[in-house]
Amino acid sequence: MSAPAVEGSAAAAFRSVLTRVHQAAERSGRSPEQVRVVAVSKTKPASLLRQVYDAGHRCFGENYVQEIVEKAPQLPVDIEWHFIGNLQRNKVKSLLAGVPNLHMIESVDDVKDNFPERKIANHVDRVVASLGRKPLKVLVQVNTSGEESKFGVDPSGCVNLVRHVKLGCPNLIFSGLMTIGMLDYSSTPENFKTLSNCRAEVCKELEIPEEQCELSMGMSADFEQAIEMGSTNVRIGSTIFGVRESKKKDE
Repeated sequence: MSAPAVEGSAAAAFRSVLTRVHQAAERSGRSPEQVRVVAVSKTKPASLLRQVYDAGHRCFGENYVQEIVEKAPQLPVDIEWHFIGNLQRNKVKSLLAGVPNLHMIESVDDVKDNFPERKIANHVDRVVASLGRKPLKVLVQVNTSGEESKFGVDPSGCVNLVRHVKLGCPNLIFSGLMTIGMLDYSSTPENFKTLSNCRAEVCKELEIPEEQCELSMGMSADFEQAIEMGSTNVRIGSTIFGVRESKKKDE
């Protein structure tokens, strides 16, 4: 279980997470520098993020557009922000205009209809261009668990969506794949293996070196296993910042 972090302890919790990340990386025969930790604050105040920033960390993530837009101006501009929640079309401009130091959107997925012009990737691409931003890194979210409640493209459609992002979205930089495993973690190894298989297929079909295709998988309860199975990007919230507070959905 995740140990709640209270005011004054976020930095210590973060250092403990880094130790565990380094150990997991070493067990998998990789350098710790090959694994990025995204500290996800989810409802927590900017003061807690500042503790982790002062401990030397620069990569933070948020699940809700409203939160990242509110917190980013309160914190140093050298932070690399990741947006990791489901992104709706009507929130894209607010996100891109409100967070100039947005580093990556981890949740580009397909839509459940047959209209390409409605793909979230296309919309993000157009807004990046309209705002005059530099090309933005994105990860394609894959629904590896097959749950209808989960967002993400089906594994069978992964290659086509990646191809579309690479060839049809000049203002986006395809950087890899992302998944969220089942909440009970019973199928976590299978979910992670599915994402790894998707990467192998994408890289083969599109002639992308695997080291240029990230795997974003693993959260507080399973990040060590994810790293051992090849994750290059882990999203850790409650283990660093404590259990998130109840929040009215703003998306």
